[in-house]
Amino acid sequence: MLNLVLLPVLGIFLLLIIFSGIFIVKQQTSAIIERFGKFTSIRSSGLQLKVPLIDQVAGRINLKVQQLDVLVETKTKDNVFVKLKISVQFQVIKNNVYDAFYKLESPHDQITSYVFDVVRAEVPKMKLDDVFERKDDIAIAVNRELNEAMEDYGYDIIKTLVTDIDPDVQVKSAMNRINAAEREKVAAEYDAEADRIRIVAKARAEAESKRLQGQGIADQRREIARGLEESVDVLNNVGINSQEASALIVVTQHYDTLQAIGEETNSNLILLPNSPQAGSDMLNNMVASFTASNQIGEAMKEYNRKQASEKKKNGSDDDINE
Repeated sequence: MLNLVLLPVLGIFLLLIIFSGIFIVKQQTSAIIERFGKFTSIRSSGLQLKVPLIDQVAGRINLKVQQLDVLVETKTKDNVFVKLKISVQFQVIKNNVYDAFYKLESPHDQITSYVFDVVRAEVPKMKLDDVFERKDDIAIAVNRELNEAMEDYGYDIIKTLVTDIDPDVQVKSAMNRINAAEREKVAAEYDAEADRIRIVAKARAEAESKRLQGQGIADQRREIARGLEESVDVLNNVGINSQEASALIVVTQHYDTLQAIGEETNSNLILLPNSPQAGSDMLNNMVASFTASNQIGEAMKEYNRKQASEKKKNGSDDDINE
């Protein structure tokens, strides 16, 4: 009766022992097997077997690419405190799982120490502006130092990035003010250039307008003169002499001017003589002005001829005396 009770118990115990020797290793993971505390083997992903009660899984190593973010505070060459965020991407070398498990207790602390050492050696050599411009050089220096140090522990440094540079708050505010002032300066220069272009374009347009206006006035006066000439010729053909024809034309234009002024309701007050004698007086004044102008012109020509003759005579006398 006792045997009937013990047999199922022993069977269950044996099954538990057998199943304890079966274990699963996930993808991109390696398992470290120890026997009585001593390393035995490394098992890769899949269904694995070990000796029950003797072998044990001492640990598992992640073979995926991992990332560690390290925040380092240091001082630049121009005495500005700055915080740099360094992102280190690393991975356990598949063939060096033993070294990664047994040689290094805390890889994160080790990587952090090397990052601090390199950053605090490189950044103090640079000014703040150079830190922003040469952040790739800092990342390369950190990556090179980490690769040399961590390779002995079975780790491969995939990539090192400087993901953030954060200066002191006061320095950052000053930089923002400088940047804003520089942008305002550029904007003012563009506004001034735009104003200059508008002024030049307006001046050119006004000059062109005046030129065309002057050309139009000249053409208008030319056509008026031609029309007056034709009118005088027509009047001469019907027996009216040139002086009478001119007087008639002046009187006609005088009344045309009065009519044009009268039609403008918004015109200012202008007092003009409206008798027929006004046109005749205007013509006489014009003729007198032209006559006086011609007389002055002839007198000036005669004076210039006398002056030239005297200079020529004096020059001849000087030649004889010599």
